[in-house]
Amino acid sequence: MAANMKAVKLRIKSVQSTMQITKAMELVASSKLRKAKERAETCRPYFETLHETLREIAAGNTDFSSVYAKEAVSEKYCYIVIAGDRGLAGGYNANLFKCLEAASAGKEYVVLPIGKKAVEYFHRRGIECITEQFAEIADVSVADCFEMANLLCEEFKRGSFGHIELCYTKFVSMLSQQPDVFSMLPLTDLAEEENAECKKPVRNLILYEPDSMEVFDAIVPEYLAGIVYGGVCEALASELAARRTAMEAATGNAEEMIEKLNLYYNRARQASITQEITEIVGGAEGL
Repeated sequence: MAANMKAVKLRIKSVQSTMQITKAMELVASSKLRKAKERAETCRPYFETLHETLREIAAGNTDFSSVYAKEAVSEKYCYIVIAGDRGLAGGYNANLFKCLEAASAGKEYVVLPIGKKAVEYFHRRGIECITEQFAEIADVSVADCFEMANLLCEEFKRGSFGHIELCYTKFVSMLSQQPDVFSMLPLTDLAEEENAECKKPVRNLILYEPDSMEVFDAIVPEYLAGIVYGGVCEALASELAARRTAMEAATGNAEEMIEKLNLYYNRARQASITQEITEIVGGAEGL
């Protein structure tokens, strides 16, 4: 009985140590989440407006000769995958990779991973990465997003792949984060989306100076950089929210486990005391 009580006591101390870690991680995630949430909400209008604007331009103009506005020659895809740097965030990374697997099923593709977990995931599966320069999402800046955009545009124009899609986690609320994949290039994909929503005849009402191709060649890298940065902001907020929720649940489970172990320990201790009293009384009566 004494050995059993000692094991329970050690177990209680172990769970308490774990609870201190999960509580600390919950507080750290909560403190970072407020700023990340504000940044995601600030970037979202630009993120959405930029996407809608390019979609409308692609649908409203039919005479572009830009490589970005032509039908894809190559069926190879490039996925920009924005995952987390660390685990202990519930199903955040796993759900993102499931979404990617569903979207890329049966396709030949390469990836541009952002975040340590994305790099590790593609290394394990032997999937080709364009670059691993942006392995830490926490360090990705606006300048990095422009560097990524220029790299992607160069590879796209070279014909290394014919489609570019972004795979990230959308921040819906503190308790809900939704993985999503959407097309960025070619612009014909965006035009098809726009025309599917609006069946009105297409009219070219915009005059480009010096010409549409040069304007598009200048706009598209800016468009890609803006979309990627918006995805990074959304993904960071989603990761912190998921980690906060997971650590809060882990802390609650630890408290519940400690309560049950304390109850078991007190019962075992009471049984041990009762047994000792019984033995003393029995020995006294024998004398």
